[in-house]
Amino acid sequence: MASFRTGTGPKKSRRLVALALGLGLASAALGTASPASAKSTAEIPARTAAAGYVGTAEKAGSKAFFDAVLKSVAKRQADQPSLKVVTVYYNASQAPSFRSQISSSASIWNSSVSNVKLQATSGTGDFAYYEGNDPRGSYASTNGHGRGYIFLDYAQNRQYDSIRVTAHETGHVLGLPDHYSGPCSELMSGGGPGPSCTNRYPNATERARVNQLWANGLAQALAQVHKAG
Repeated sequence: MASFRTGTGPKKSRRLVALALGLGLASAALGTASPASAKSTAEIPARTAAAGYVGTAEKAGSKAFFDAVLKSVAKRQADQPSLKVVTVYYNASQAPSFRSQISSSASIWNSSVSNVKLQATSGTGDFAYYEGNDPRGSYASTNGHGRGYIFLDYAQNRQYDSIRVTAHETGHVLGLPDHYSGPCSELMSGGGPGPSCTNRYPNATERARVNQLWANGLAQALAQVHKAG
């Protein structure tokens, strides 16, 4: 009959360290996001009306988020009103578990549209990414003080394709609303098609809409916001 030793000698300590390391490597190999440093609710900005990955579309939340990002970009680039290609800066330091997904999402959008580009910064960005646990899932929102941010939920990013979730939420940065009734080929359909959908790219209509919104740089984008407001 086998038995398990419960001693705490050096050999067991080495075995535990090896086991922990092995589990960590296995998790990394699977490519799934795991909490690098779980955030408490107090550290995450307050959520106002939001645009989520699943559930009922909150059009007001999507517009408020886009408006906040545009205002941040406008303030930073006030001395370059005729700039044709606008750069939107993001800070991902508060979502370390999703560093790869965020980078992939930015690359997808940068290769899909031509009038606006996403670029990482370690300083104050036009919007930020956060990570943590929220039963409502991932979403794009504002913090109540005119700043936009994207929240990435751990559980939802394990259930759904994580890069699709991130690219979808980043689509709100560029002005696209949710459309949950759309097919899997539509990035902004979000979680509507279900967890089996792994498409990470915007379709032709979505790409055209983003390029239209940013057609004449920041001035055109702001005009679109005021027209819709």
